[in-house]
Amino acid sequence: MTINKLENLEDVEISAFQADLITWFMKEQRELPWRKDQDPYKVWVSEIMLQQTRVDTVIPYFNRFMHKFPTVEALAEADQEEVLKAWEGLGYYSRVRNLQSAVKEVHTQYGGQVPNTLEDISSLKGVGPYTAGAILSIAYGVPEPAVDGNVMRVLSRILLIKEDIAKPATRKVFEQAVRVLISKENPSAFNQALMELGALICTPTSPSCLLCPVREHCIAFHQGAQHELPVKSKKKKQRSVKLAAAILTDIDGKVLIRKRPDDGLLASLWEFPNVEVNSNFKSERSQLQQHFKEKYGKETKINSVLGQLEHVFSHLIWNITIYKGKMLDLHDEDPGYKAVTHEELENYAFPVSHQKMWQKYLES
Repeated sequence: MTINKLENLEDVEISAFQADLITWFMKEQRELPWRKDQDPYKVWVSEIMLQQTRVDTVIPYFNRFMHKFPTVEALAEADQEEVLKAWEGLGYYSRVRNLQSAVKEVHTQYGGQVPNTLEDISSLKGVGPYTAGAILSIAYGVPEPAVDGNVMRVLSRILLIKEDIAKPATRKVFEQAVRVLISKENPSAFNQALMELGALICTPTSPSCLLCPVREHCIAFHQGAQHELPVKSKKKKQRSVKLAAAILTDIDGKVLIRKRPDDGLLASLWEFPNVEVNSNFKSERSQLQQHFKEKYGKETKINSVLGQLEHVFSHLIWNITIYKGKMLDLHDEDPGYKAVTHEELENYAFPVSHQKMWQKYLES
């Protein structure tokens, strides 16, 4: 589907649509910390945080992150461990690793100034078409599309677009539509208004059409088709993985933790030792004990079960049985592991699943 086939664009009175949308946004927009100014660094950080995360969740994280890393220079020069700790709990950690890498480039190559051209900003690690468009339009007033799920949902209804928004190629259709509709005088307010409309009014399951400022422009509303859009195919079923994890202490009461690899799922975060359960073993405990014996030549004593938990990713589900036990012959030089006190544990960034494990341990 190309812009030439978006015949419904011809039915939209563009200037009136822009005016109705922007007027509503200027009156009804939420007070959000990244909207207090149009600092491109703050816009950038907020947009990365908001990917796959709710606004209410992001606000306290954003405020803490800005307090800790208020400038491009501060984030560029920060220790990665400290950055991951500040992000702890937001998930999708590749976002913040890419953000820091890109910020380092901005610091060294662009004198700390976030680029204001599409070519330059798109070359930065982790900056895709949406993030580039959001920064350019919101912070610099460049009429560039910023198409996310909210925007695709809103425009699929307004323009009666029935393309599957789960397909990557469909985004181009919406980007082309925004290029026609966007206000050249105030692209910042226009793009933010589309996002805000999707978040507050044109919601996924129960759009509040009677409160919508652009209802008169909406083809789906006039045809009674708003609940049928957007078209979105279902994702593949998540793979289920069974894990056994152990919270182990040494003779001094220190807790054993290990760092995950520098790439892949939850890269560079810390965790409690765990293994994927193999049905060939007579028990999970024996598998955990053999894991330590074979890989590190260490003896462990696995005691009671602390409980179980389920952790859901976009592509897989972890079903974890949690044990507690003792590490009988740990040495400081053991590779890949650290023994830390309860207080020191607070300095390390853990995935949410392992934070929950620790809470179960404390409650046991």
